[in-house]
Amino acid sequence: MTDLQQSKYSEAGVDIDKGNAFVKGIKDIVASTHQRGVLNDIGGFSSLFAIDTLTYNQPVIVSSTDGVGTKLAIAGLCNKHDTIGIDLVAMCVNDIIVGGAKPLCFLDYFSVGKLDIHTATEVVKGIAEGCRQAKCSLVGGETAEMPGLYNGDDYDLAGFVVGIVNRDAIIDGSEIKVGNKIVGVASSGLHSNGYSLVRKVCFKDLGLTVGQQIEEFGCTLGEELLRPTRIYVQSVLGVLKHYRINGMVHNTGGGFIDNVPRILPRSCKAVIDRSSWKMPPVFSFLSEKGNIPMDEMYRTFNMGIGLMAIVEDSVAEDVVHHFGALGEQACIIGEIVNTENGEEEQVELIN
Repeated sequence: MTDLQQSKYSEAGVDIDKGNAFVKGIKDIVASTHQRGVLNDIGGFSSLFAIDTLTYNQPVIVSSTDGVGTKLAIAGLCNKHDTIGIDLVAMCVNDIIVGGAKPLCFLDYFSVGKLDIHTATEVVKGIAEGCRQAKCSLVGGETAEMPGLYNGDDYDLAGFVVGIVNRDAIIDGSEIKVGNKIVGVASSGLHSNGYSLVRKVCFKDLGLTVGQQIEEFGCTLGEELLRPTRIYVQSVLGVLKHYRINGMVHNTGGGFIDNVPRILPRSCKAVIDRSSWKMPPVFSFLSEKGNIPMDEMYRTFNMGIGLMAIVEDSVAEDVVHHFGALGEQACIIGEIVNTENGEEEQVELIN
């Protein structure tokens, strides 16, 4: 019987030593995000975070998970990986802030065929920056080498956030009523949705490259498509210190058509005036060059409005000004009306 040659894990494509070196190399980056409550460093089997019981007497833990979809392909084409982590954090923390929850801690999952320490470190730098913007602690994660599942330098990302809110401060849309105004808060661009359609239009249909200067954008196509998702955590928390918000919408995948109804009572409909804000040029470019119908645009993209806050008519203008003072561009984009008998659609786009 022939003796078998000894095999090692590294020969199968998984380098444990490189993974350990990566974790050691990012410890300071991760530690730079830590807020009060973090009880241990990365490297253990789990992460510990202490709840501030003086601030939260009826604490409710809120959690969410998300990724950044095929925007990862744009990062690969541009060979620029230091902002995609901001998108990852944004997609998670924006989902819980609309419920009134303050993000506490964040974990990431980074999977790749073969670990490139430089690329992985750039990704983590972006995640750390997103956590700093949200004042959320990066407390751990998982890096997985999975040869055979990914091609070349491809990788995937997922994020997980844990937040907290007092039970009586939960924002779930139940207080929305007829006469409320809808305050729209500007996006930074595409954010992280609709990129499969974006890639089809830009690369397959139009034959563009990420390095091409696009006159309408005032930058290259790659720079526009990689523009990081805006994180609304601190501005929303600032507004909530002074005003009651009856409902909020993170305007992400599904756009206006699918996201707004998620928080509306069945008796209410949102009437949104499309002429009330200036749409960033990337959206008109895609619609015109890609021959995308407007109904499809408003169901796929944020169209320049990344977050909506539904408030009492009496405070709507004040809320707009407060968002402005906190560095956001905001305006009143619509109102809440009664649904008519038998009407199923809860969103009406006018103008």
